[in-house]
Amino acid sequence: MDGWTAPSAIERELYEAKRRGDWPGYLDALARAELFLPQARADADADPRAARFHPGPAGLAVYTRGVLPAPGPDTVFLRQSLAWFANAWDDRDPAHLAVNPGTPAEAYLTTTPADRARWRAHWDAAPSWGLTPGALHALHTGGPLHGPVAHGLAVGAHLSVSNGEFWNSLAHHGNGYTHERDRLRKSWGVTDTAGWLDVLQRMLDAEIVSPVWEYALRVRRLLASDFAGPVDVEHWRDAAEASLRHGALKAAEPQLTPDGVTVAEPRPFAEVEGEIAGVRRLIGRIARYEQRFRADGLLPEDGWVRSVHAWDLGRGSQMARWGVASRYGTLEDAERAVLRAGAAARGAYRSWEEFSAGYSLGRCLHFDEEEFGRWYGSSLATHLTLTTDPASPYRNIPWERGAGDFG
Repeated sequence: MDGWTAPSAIERELYEAKRRGDWPGYLDALARAELFLPQARADADADPRAARFHPGPAGLAVYTRGVLPAPGPDTVFLRQSLAWFANAWDDRDPAHLAVNPGTPAEAYLTTTPADRARWRAHWDAAPSWGLTPGALHALHTGGPLHGPVAHGLAVGAHLSVSNGEFWNSLAHHGNGYTHERDRLRKSWGVTDTAGWLDVLQRMLDAEIVSPVWEYALRVRRLLASDFAGPVDVEHWRDAAEASLRHGALKAAEPQLTPDGVTVAEPRPFAEVEGEIAGVRRLIGRIARYEQRFRADGLLPEDGWVRSVHAWDLGRGSQMARWGVASRYGTLEDAERAVLRAGAAARGAYRSWEEFSAGYSLGRCLHFDEEEFGRWYGSSLATHLTLTTDPASPYRNIPWERGAGDFG
């Protein structure tokens, strides 16, 4: 099996330890790996807190991330650790734990009390568990590395890096069926297919990100187009204010409709002035973030952010995968969604670097409050990983800007 390509670094490490006959090394690698236990979906839905053993002739099968089968409608997987199995096992359970059965990295581990004590010792010695958050992880087989689907998945790579997941896994299991359902419920209020589709659609249409942020950036895009050069911050603020005042006046003008003339009520003065003051402050915030972006290498010296729609599109690419992991959507649904995310991103930005800066600004405006703390730091670190790592999709998938613009 020397020609075998391991799906990921996890299985490669297990396979190499097995080939050397290094079983302590195998257990070291296994202790660091997440182990996924198959369950009947009906059982998991009936009691999400329970984990049931369904052994086969060779023992109880468990799988590492890279060899998980494509998600199906009836079988789901729960994520556990080697220590969990050591503690959950008793003498009535199977004589073997079958790790990745049917692959070159397979092993059939005996499960005596002494074996289980050894598992716990390797777990206690393990420096970490699971894929490292903040690092780039990829499937070398079983996930696209090039082409339109890979491009659409790479649009969501900021979150894949932040969360410690394979960036290119369309057939996504995430952190296990019940965990992914909990994440969607707690973070997005999604509890069924209709809710998932609604949030996914709004992300792909860039309707969740603040329209005020996008309005401010659109004003500058138009100014930059008109004047063919950099836009001074005060000029930007004044243009935004003039546009808002003009819009308020237009909204108060009588309108001729098929039913006659409709007289509109002018907006309250305080409301208009408050909106203008808020946009002027927002422009200052954006300018300060961009200044810091330039200093830290997130933007080039003369760069600026075109749009924050990237934040919705990146989350939309991820939401497509989360739908598969939670069984609210199918692989076909997810593929259509990531293709849309990729096409929309190419229509709004001219490079991976521009897209990443737009994503980072949206995330910082929402979370960071100009503290330049952990939200800013993680956004910067992820941007630098994706734009400099030789294995990054940003370095290996052409951008190929499409037609159209969000502005």
